[in-house]
Amino acid sequence: MRLFSLIMPAILAIVFSIAVSAKELTVIPEIEMVDVEGGTFTMGLDESEAEHLYETPKHEVILSDFRIGKYEVTQELWEAFMGDNPSISKGDKLPVENISWYDIQVFIKKLNKLTGKKYRLPTEAEWEFAARGGNKTAGYSFIGSDNPDSTAWSSYNSWMQPHPVGTKMPNELGIYDMGGNVSEWVQDWYGNYSEKNQRNPHGAKKSDIGKIFRGGSWNVIPDYNNPGCRFVSNPNFKSPYIGFRLAE
Repeated sequence: MRLFSLIMPAILAIVFSIAVSAKELTVIPEIEMVDVEGGTFTMGLDESEAEHLYETPKHEVILSDFRIGKYEVTQELWEAFMGDNPSISKGDKLPVENISWYDIQVFIKKLNKLTGKKYRLPTEAEWEFAARGGNKTAGYSFIGSDNPDSTAWSSYNSWMQPHPVGTKMPNELGIYDMGGNVSEWVQDWYGNYSEKNQRNPHGAKKSDIGKIFRGGSWNVIPDYNNPGCRFVSNPNFKSPYIGFRLAE
């Protein structure tokens, strides 16, 4: 009887914990993903197009199917799992920002534990392929359009602040804000491109320079709304113009 009285509270605590977790899962914001059919594309830029040599040379990349977030991760979603909101500009539907690459890894670990999914950051190659429109690419000069104002918040139209996700036109795959609003951390460490063809590349194994982030943002000119533009920073770096989107 004494053993029963000791065991029952523990069992009830476990059941209560599971019930609370299930309840929490019913109120988390929806995570919309876009299926991206794999394919072959030309990654990178020519020297005549590139602002930095590390955006060259152009090279062929083959990718398998993957999924990528329809929207940048919002502050609402971040706070649902992390319990806080580190963003400088506050708003549930604004992209979360002011987060390091390592902060994102903590978020993804919690997200996967509670949802049973296998979310991650997109690789640099996956990000660029999706930004170019995948197999549906129309060959636009900028991400999703020949007119960057229609698809991206930049310093020309943002009033120098981020905006709710999905308020500009999407690209060919129905993905929003890849060219602006906030730049986006990807999975890869920085590494120089190779001229050799690659299949499902994951970047350098390690780098003293940092992690890659992609896409233009609300504080830069539209020229950076180019699928081949490449940026790098220390993975501990936090900024009001860098966020992320999920992949699977």
